[in-house]
Amino acid sequence: MRGDHLRARLANRNSVLMPGVWDSLSAKLAVEADFDTVFVSGYCVSATMLGKPDFGFLTQTEMAEVARRVCAAAPSTSVVVDADTGYGGPLNAIRTVELWEQAGAAGMFLEDQVWPKRCGHMPGKQVVPVEDWLAKLRAAVEHRTHLHITARTDARAMNGLDDAIERAKMARDLGVDAVFIEAPESVAELERIAAELSDVTLVANMVETGKTPLLTPAELAELGFLLIVSPLSGLFTMVHAIRESLALLRNEGSLRGHLDRLVAFDDFGGLVGLGDQFALEQRYNQTR
Repeated sequence: MRGDHLRARLANRNSVLMPGVWDSLSAKLAVEADFDTVFVSGYCVSATMLGKPDFGFLTQTEMAEVARRVCAAAPSTSVVVDADTGYGGPLNAIRTVELWEQAGAAGMFLEDQVWPKRCGHMPGKQVVPVEDWLAKLRAAVEHRTHLHITARTDARAMNGLDDAIERAKMARDLGVDAVFIEAPESVAELERIAAELSDVTLVANMVETGKTPLLTPAELAELGFLLIVSPLSGLFTMVHAIRESLALLRNEGSLRGHLDRLVAFDDFGGLVGLGDQFALEQRYNQTR
């Protein structure tokens, strides 16, 4: 089971870096870059599927379908899937677990924001009473088969770091696999989180130009954070590259003077497995 594989790696104190992906193609690119674990980011999916911000627009079934496609495109990869708030109460969280496992996911993140939620590095967040979050986490833990469950709290921004740490401790005591205090704002805060939660896997969220200092996996592992997500690196890079290329296309009418900015036609075919499809087609055509 993929969740068990991820759990074993972290138990052996192996640091795991997960790039954010949002569809089959981005997942294939992550595999090509030699990542063995990826994170299906709600922020990325909302932006690429809907053209909308991470403001709670995505539904449970939309995310489940994206998860299914990513898992199918990267069958040898552990796929951790954002589950936002579980899309309701404890019973909804149970269904989310079922859908994520049916999709082939290895893990999920389940947070304590008020729905509709928003990106953890945006202003204006609110969190639910801790008992409501714990009820969903308990339901998820008790009904998962293998899913690696991360409990995420956004309480740092509203209630302060003390409350966030206390919430994380309560989630740890329920039996989640990892805890994630979103958006600490200094290395000192990261150090305090690690010191007070040294007996559970810790998640660090590295958002470029976000609220948390950007550290390398080695630096984070030294602090005590082993599960590291870089959710927006690919998305922000893609937007920058496409924006520049489209500006050139608009101004010059062609990219013939800028082919170094593009992947070659045949190289793209290799990425999406065109050669395999030609071979398969030929095999069945020969049987006619």
